Amino acid sequence: MGTPEVPRDLLPQLKLDELLEELQARIDAVRSTRDRVHGLLGAVLAVGRELDLEHVLRSIVEAAVTLVDAEYAALGVIGPDGTTLSGFHTVGVTERQIAAIGALPEGHGILGELIRHPEPLRLEKLSQHPASYGFPAHHPPMNSFLGVPIRVRDQVFGNLYLTEKRGGLEFDEEDESVLSTLAVAAGVAIDNARLYEDSRLRERLLRANAEITQSLMSRGDPAEALGLIAERAREISGSALAAVAMPLEGGGALSVEIAVGVDAEAHRGLVLPLDRTLMGLAFSAAAPVTSDDVTHDERIAADPPRFQGLGPAVAIPIGTGEDGTRGVVLLARPRGRPIYTGKETELLLGYAAQAAIAMELTERRQDAQRIAVLQDRDRIARDLHDLAIQRLFATGMTLQSAGRFVEHPEASERVLRAVDDLDETIKIIRSTIFGLRTRDNAVGSGLRARAVQVAGEAARVLGFPPGVRMEGLLDTDVPREIADHVVAVLSEALTNIARHAHAGRADVALATDGREVRLTVSDNGVGIPPDGRRSGLHNMAERAEQLGGRLEITTPGSGGAVLVWQVPLPAK
Repeated sequence: MGTPEVPRDLLPQLKLDELLEELQARIDAVRSTRDRVHGLLGAVLAVGRELDLEHVLRSIVEAAVTLVDAEYAALGVIGPDGTTLSGFHTVGVTERQIAAIGALPEGHGILGELIRHPEPLRLEKLSQHPASYGFPAHHPPMNSFLGVPIRVRDQVFGNLYLTEKRGGLEFDEEDESVLSTLAVAAGVAIDNARLYEDSRLRERLLRANAEITQSLMSRGDPAEALGLIAERAREISGSALAAVAMPLEGGGALSVEIAVGVDAEAHRGLVLPLDRTLMGLAFSAAAPVTSDDVTHDERIAADPPRFQGLGPAVAIPIGTGEDGTRGVVLLARPRGRPIYTGKETELLLGYAAQAAIAMELTERRQDAQRIAVLQDRDRIARDLHDLAIQRLFATGMTLQSAGRFVEHPEASERVLRAVDDLDETIKIIRSTIFGLRTRDNAVGSGLRARAVQVAGEAARVLGFPPGVRMEGLLDTDVPREIADHVVAVLSEALTNIARHAHAGRADVALATDGREVRLTVSDNGVGIPPDGRRSGLHNMAERAEQLGGRLEITTPGSGGAVLVWQVPLPAK
């Protein structure tokens, strides 16, 4: 049988229906394209409206999911090494799922493929790609994939990853084109957010510098200025900890003078060598030193533990000009927070340099005031010598001559006594003149420097450097006589540890509150045997008793020994 013929009068109607259907399909396609373009423009506006970087990144991911109708989306920020991800922002995966999956991706598998080759990548099925590693446990299933790089000023900032197009469909060329367009807008928005963030950071640093300068110029208190430097640097950089270390008298070590934030007490008073430590290396090199994870950095001593829960850190030298580095400020953020970028470090370095200039100006002003006082002392001493002594001497000579003409015995005795009093007064004035002209500029003579020197010398016989912590105004509150005893006891204690304790660690803590000085020396050795020689301990106890103090020795349950030598300070 042949195909039935279509009546001639129905042919025009069929062609018209086909044309109408084709026209309707094209209208629908145009409408869909229009809606998509509108959606893209809206997404670009939404992304460009944000100025906070975290909000910008979140807006980009949310816009990408909507534009290509994907189930899941993520934005991976490429780390400073250019090979791993340092940040990850997701949409579609719940907090509970993220917790069940575990650690965030670091840039392996397909994610790493896009890092190594920053070009758009479309896949019908993720598992079929050679670079696919599979998914960890509790990860939702994902098949279709679309990834595009985000560039900021010709540098790849990160990548957009989209998976599971809704309806079981595949991502097409139009999806890739739309997402690539969004990536261009995202790069501009990220750059603007960064510039805004830098300008805000610069503004806050300038305000902090003005506050520090005002504090120094009005009150001239270096300790207060150091506290402001640490506190403002911590607040401005979003750090959990800030510590400021200054060089000890004579050099060779740093002392942590100020610490604010997490575990601040564990940092205050620590004495750090210039080598093998983060702050020491920054001081020696007069350049910033960074750490991606301060808790696992070999440049950080394990004892005492003081960086729990912290991760990225940076040590910034305070002042790097002709006068050298004045100190170091250490900043640390919680684990998981972004590392300190090169731009942040550069701005913090400028902040520290400005703070150093303010400190220098204050010291110069204080030096000028000291010179004025010394010059005034010299004038007073000169006047006393040239005027007062000469007049007293002349008066004494006159009285002594007049005494010969006094016949009354009692009056004669009184005249002679007055001459003797004048002689004694002249001696007192001469002593005062000597005191006014005396300068005590001995370098390295303070108790802090002497204690550090003893600890450094003991390291050679111990086989390891002892930990040192100092607190209080040791150089000003502790008199020279007591300081000599402290140094002798410290030397004897460290020598005993080296000879008898078989220890692998020793710690020294030296502190004063203005009422007493307290020296604590501990180790993790074998302790003090009952039948051991105690002549050294007897000498330490005698020194303490002579000064009205005491010596205590204990043996902790964990082993080793703890020696505490403390004596009162004379009332001021």
